[in-house]
Amino acid sequence: MHARISTGSGGLVLPCAGLRSPPLSCVSPPPRLCFPPLCSDKAVHADTAHKNFWQKGGDHLTLLNVYNQWRDADYSADWCFENFIQIRSLKRCRDIREQLESMLARVEVELQTECKDDQSIRKAITSGFFYHVAKLEKSGSYKTVKHSQQVHMHPSSCLHQEMPRWVLYFELVLTKKEFMRNVIEIDPAWLIEVAPHYYSKKEVEDATKIKMPKAKGKSSEVPQ
Repeated sequence: MHARISTGSGGLVLPCAGLRSPPLSCVSPPPRLCFPPLCSDKAVHADTAHKNFWQKGGDHLTLLNVYNQWRDADYSADWCFENFIQIRSLKRCRDIREQLESMLARVEVELQTECKDDQSIRKAITSGFFYHVAKLEKSGSYKTVKHSQQVHMHPSSCLHQEMPRWVLYFELVLTKKEFMRNVIEIDPAWLIEVAPHYYSKKEVEDATKIKMPKAKGKSSEVPQ
């Protein structure tokens, strides 16, 4: 699954040197990247700091942004403390990245020099987690495409207010409801491209013309 992600989307290799970051190591995010402040009066500051990392497109891009900023701060422990980020989790991502780079070098896979296309990143993730897809129903709730299981956007997701029509999630977390955690927005057309054996055209086209509730189901970008 991860091997497919690392070579998905038309040969894009993740992580790649051009991204200067480890998107593949962020596909399986650490249990806890952000930590709550010890003092309750700093809770607002922590929430603001975490929201400043949010990226259009979803949570994996947000994690990527966190790592990039930590790298630009020379892997500073003080930077993590100021932004209420777990440095242990970021060090784990860096270790995984270095291991992957070493493995790719061993089999002579060339790393890209530059990649700023977040769509390629999301598409590559889709190639590995294509079976973790849900779409927004007219009722305003999400259902998984294959099993029609009702699921909900985790409140910690940067997409929980946008509610895009088609999403891919890393995992489901069961509390009182089934929540999707670590979510990205996808173009349903990618599913036919990366998993034609798993999805039919009808499954990915039947919801494109359904009228969504007001302010829901709006894509944050124009599909390309």
